[in-house]
Amino acid sequence: MSTPRTTADGAHPLDSPVGSALTGPHAHFAERRGRILRYPADVAPWFAMPDAPEARDWDDAAALAGPGGAVTITAFREPPPDDWEVVFHAEGVQLVDAGVATEPFPEAVRLGPADVPDMLALVERTRPGPFLPRTVELGTYLGVRRDGVLVAMAGERMRPSGWSEISAVCTDEPVRGQGLGTGLVRAVAHEIRQRGETPFLHAAAANTNAVRLYEAMGFALRRRTFFLSALVPDPLPTRLSAPGGDRDARAAAVR
Repeated sequence: MSTPRTTADGAHPLDSPVGSALTGPHAHFAERRGRILRYPADVAPWFAMPDAPEARDWDDAAALAGPGGAVTITAFREPPPDDWEVVFHAEGVQLVDAGVATEPFPEAVRLGPADVPDMLALVERTRPGPFLPRTVELGTYLGVRRDGVLVAMAGERMRPSGWSEISAVCTDEPVRGQGLGTGLVRAVAHEIRQRGETPFLHAAAANTNAVRLYEAMGFALRRRTFFLSALVPDPLPTRLSAPGGDRDARAAAVR
């Protein structure tokens, strides 16, 4: 299987990875209202916005998130409306496989729903980024246990057609420097390649040590990107509660 380099409209699938995933391999997760797509709130925080959102698009995103909820976006630079509160924004980088030496990792074990409490505990200790109770459903997760304790893991998150994002790469402080993270990333990348897909990942641009490590492994910078999380106004924008404001009865989740 070859990796598609453009979508039907000529865009690259990684230019809008959330939208590409939720209209592709992850369509069964998609919740939709108007032109807005999102993952279920207990799976991943990501929303897909149009490149040039109108006021009604922000209203639809607000309705999907709910009062006081957060809309989290990547590969998107438009500021939210003035009555939204930006709680996080950061520059990021998107890196793609340019010759990673992939291979299985003998110490790795496959993780599943029964491991979620341990995965959440590891994430709480190491803070690799968003990981929620159902994130494990997005793809393959591999981990390393020592004396029964989960001390390292890595897995898959967004899956645009032909691509799979490596995410939740984390290692407990006492076992860092032993190559566990590198081994797990290579093992997850190996599984992705076995499906005929191409690995990619995101990192904070400020995390230069991690970026250098990924580049040394064979990942290459594809583009600089941006992460944004903004809180929906509470109460919701008045347009949503006006007569006819719920203009889109299609707001129900599409599973």
